[in-house]
Amino acid sequence: MTDGKLLIEKLLRYAEKFLHLESRDEIYFRNILLRELRLTEPFDGEVDLSYIDKLDVPDEIVAELEEYAVENGIAKEEEKGLFSGYIMGILSPLPSKTNREFYRLKEEKGIKAACDYLYSLSVKNDYVKKTAIAKNLKWEYADGTRILEITVNLSKPEKDNKDIAKLLTQKVSANYPMCRLCKENEGFAGNISYPARENIRTISLTMGGEKWFVQYSPYAYYNEHLIAVSEKHAPMHIKSDTVEKVLDFVDFFPNYMIGSNAALPIVGGSILNHEHFQGGGHLMPMHKAGIKTEYFCKDFPCINVGITDWYNSAIRLESEDRKEIAAFAKRVVEKWENFTCAPCGIFAETDGVRHNSCSPVARKDGKKYIIDIIVRNNITTKEYPDGVFHAHPEYHNIKKEGIGLIEAMGLFVLPGRLKKQLAMIADILSGKTPYDEKALSDKENYLYVHRDMIRSLVVEYSCGKLTEQQAEDAVRNRVNVVCSHILENTAVFKDDKTGKEGFDAFMKEIGAERK
Repeated sequence: MTDGKLLIEKLLRYAEKFLHLESRDEIYFRNILLRELRLTEPFDGEVDLSYIDKLDVPDEIVAELEEYAVENGIAKEEEKGLFSGYIMGILSPLPSKTNREFYRLKEEKGIKAACDYLYSLSVKNDYVKKTAIAKNLKWEYADGTRILEITVNLSKPEKDNKDIAKLLTQKVSANYPMCRLCKENEGFAGNISYPARENIRTISLTMGGEKWFVQYSPYAYYNEHLIAVSEKHAPMHIKSDTVEKVLDFVDFFPNYMIGSNAALPIVGGSILNHEHFQGGGHLMPMHKAGIKTEYFCKDFPCINVGITDWYNSAIRLESEDRKEIAAFAKRVVEKWENFTCAPCGIFAETDGVRHNSCSPVARKDGKKYIIDIIVRNNITTKEYPDGVFHAHPEYHNIKKEGIGLIEAMGLFVLPGRLKKQLAMIADILSGKTPYDEKALSDKENYLYVHRDMIRSLVVEYSCGKLTEQQAEDAVRNRVNVVCSHILENTAVFKDDKTGKEGFDAFMKEIGAERK
């Protein structure tokens, strides 16, 4: 049985070391914890707790806390995570204190010190699940001069485009909070089907003249992955004000990039009913890509304009003049919304339904502003009911859900099911598991969704003749190629004669001519 009294002393020691609990408040919080753990008196004795000062993450203490809660009937097995989050929230600085400290550090030591403070707090109070994140599979794929980053995320559920689309028409209910991004989640208890948020801490700021807040993502797809969220519960949109908001963000956080998902189903990420952006301290693969074709705009001579040498269709703008780059970026956003190019299959709208949107992504390099605008279109046809410029059906076994901002920039977040499935496929290629085409044709078979890919791999690599490492490499290489093809599918202007002419036509529409 877990010693609850000793556990309280461990929690207090941890909070003083990592959660900024002041020694003056120790007695107060000891009594709070006694009540929460249903104890009547504290630990009486001496014990060496110095090892706690060396903990990188709170996993050990959190596990002990959850075990105690279940053992003593404080929480059911399925509720233990809610209880540990609640306790870690109690021991964390209040949101107001967190904000004050962040802004003090920003003023006195710079934005990096302020971000280090908030990120460390978010890890140490168990909001950012650092240990779980480390279990994700990660690798890079060098495709000529381009690089793709691929992760198999073990904590992110796979979503369906049709379910995501429903959010746009879903009526706001009287439920509280309205959605999982709302400001009102701060401190919310949650339940078995809704994540607790007692230990979340956010930073308030102004973007585009509106109230926003910033938090780090518990999923953390990349380094210091953060989410900027509007305090107003309103649907995603991409308009001129979006440009000002992302530029306000990078002026405040010059150490981070920020981008918005396109505001339409299929091409717009998984949450469309609350305006938010994603950013962080990671240089995305798209950012490392060069310029394929340079352009010049006489209306904005101080701006470098080009088509990015990337799989999908992206325009890059660079300038030290914020006012000018903002004006040009707004022009791109506005012109794209109404652009149609029938030879490329691009239609701004059909039957009154809008199809064009884009993803503006901003960052700074010293004094220079850089904005990448990925143009997107979500039109569907009988041949491609899930989206013409979406992952085509032959690739749905790897990625079926929408290709949002992060994937569009070259970092693929693949469903956790692939960890086991890819290993099973490798076993077939190495001969550890016999290849049974008939069994794979059964819809109940765990590998049914991969049957075509497996058949292709078996033919290509002579089933059973690869070593375990060779088999693993072969499967991973196939995933790499599929990911690159998916990004090519999302390109509204393909890398062929028709696509190049269509892209050129749009560049003329925004007043840019080839150099």
